[in-house]
Amino acid sequence: MLTLCSDLFLTDAFLIKGNVENKYTRLSKLLDEHRKTFLRVQDVTLIDLRSQERIETPLLHMNVDEVLLAHEFLDEAGDKHRAQIAREQEENLQNVRVFYTGNLNLEIAGAIQPSSYEVSDRNSRRFFVMRDPKLGGFEDHGDKDLNGLHKLPYAILNKFRLSYIYDFN
Repeated sequence: MLTLCSDLFLTDAFLIKGNVENKYTRLSKLLDEHRKTFLRVQDVTLIDLRSQERIETPLLHMNVDEVLLAHEFLDEAGDKHRAQIAREQEENLQNVRVFYTGNLNLEIAGAIQPSSYEVSDRNSRRFFVMRDPKLGGFEDHGDKDLNGLHKLPYAILNKFRLSYIYDFN
C-alpha cells in the first residue's frame, strides 16, 4: 500500500520519511516548539545512508536533537498571501555555506535570513530555514530518495548541530 509522506528528516545515519503525528503547524515551527526529546513520526521509511537499506515501520520515536536537516512537502502554489511574504523575505536573504561534521560530513550552501544561525535564546529557534539548498559532501549512490535531497526548494536546518558557517556577507 502506498503511503504519502509529508515530512523528511536527515540525520547523520538515516534519511527518514514519514508523517509527524498530530502536526498542528508548519514543520519549522513545530520543531522549534517541540520540548520533548522524541518526536513521533508515523508511516516511516528509514534509509540507511551507508548501505541504502530500507526499514519500514508504522511508528518511530525520533530524537529531535539528531536532526540535521528537515523538509516538509507542501503545495504552496495556490497561496497568494504566502507567495507575497516569501518574495518580500527573499529580498533580504544572504548567502551562506554551513557545515555539519561527524559521522556525516555535510556542506549545505543556500540563502537565509540575516544571522538566523545565531543562537539568541536557547529555549526557542533551534531551527532556521535555508532557501535553495545545495548539498555537498553527500553521496546519494544513485538512490532516488537520497538523490531527492539535491532538489529541495528549502531546508530546515538544526543550528545546534552546525559545526562551521561561512557567511558571504
